[in-house]
Amino acid sequence: MSILLDKDTTFIVQGITGREAVNLTKECLDYGSKIVGGVTPGRKGREVHGVPVFDTVAQSIENHGSQIDGSIVTVPPGFTKDAVIEAIDNGIRLIVIVTERIPRGDVAEMVEFANMHDARIIGPNCLGLIVPEVCKMGGIGGPAKDAAKSYKPGVVGVMSRSGGMTTEISSSLTAAGLGVSTAVSIGGDAIIGSTYAELMPYFEADEETKAIVIYTEPGGRMEAQLAEWKIENNSRLPIIAFMAGKFMDDEEMQGMSFGHAGTIVEGKEDSATEKIKRLEAAGITVVERIDEIPDAVKERIGS
Repeated sequence: MSILLDKDTTFIVQGITGREAVNLTKECLDYGSKIVGGVTPGRKGREVHGVPVFDTVAQSIENHGSQIDGSIVTVPPGFTKDAVIEAIDNGIRLIVIVTERIPRGDVAEMVEFANMHDARIIGPNCLGLIVPEVCKMGGIGGPAKDAAKSYKPGVVGVMSRSGGMTTEISSSLTAAGLGVSTAVSIGGDAIIGSTYAELMPYFEADEETKAIVIYTEPGGRMEAQLAEWKIENNSRLPIIAFMAGKFMDDEEMQGMSFGHAGTIVEGKEDSATEKIKRLEAAGITVVERIDEIPDAVKERIGS
């Protein structure tokens, strides 16, 4: 099993004729994903790697002949909100937003609109998600041959703000024989569609997922939300957190951004040290090196 994606998942690419989107489309198709259409206004009738291009989302759904599950949004920042709302208005319920530098007000509106329509946004400024050997939606893992090396089916769910760290962590789990159930690059912006805590119920419901690994940095409130969720819901899943950036605990670094826009250390509460205390108090194991992750997972799941 997996979360959000399976072998039957169909999706479109909005902004498919852009340079990045053309490459992303090929990567996903090569991996075996089912891209059934693309949307770029004014480009109807064209094809991108055999995928038909339409002017609107409605046209792509009509051509497909049935409802489409998801959309990868790669349009410029100023048009992203309209593209996301168009997709959700047409019944698409999983949106992966690759675009970065979207105005925060627009992101807040998109997330609220998605919540109102029972849709799930991953991103923005993310690489998407992958179910090993089944489907990938976004640039996660890179070209299919590289993704195949880093991501093997297994029992560990992975979530990370950093797209690169999503793959690094998954690669370490694959090398250790643990593998990955689903990996999600959630995005590094200050406002995102899906936090760690918001994705936990999906993993909790997936019988094949036996543990969770997250990548965490100083700054932001997501880890506190995750710790609260784990306690309040008595989660069955052991969680291992890889903590980077302890050097940011220096008082001179407060108010500075580490790594991602959403990780600004505003005070002591946002420091790595305080985050570690909060996570450990919730029963979450914290490691400080990637090579410590597999053994920590094995210890927690009794493997």
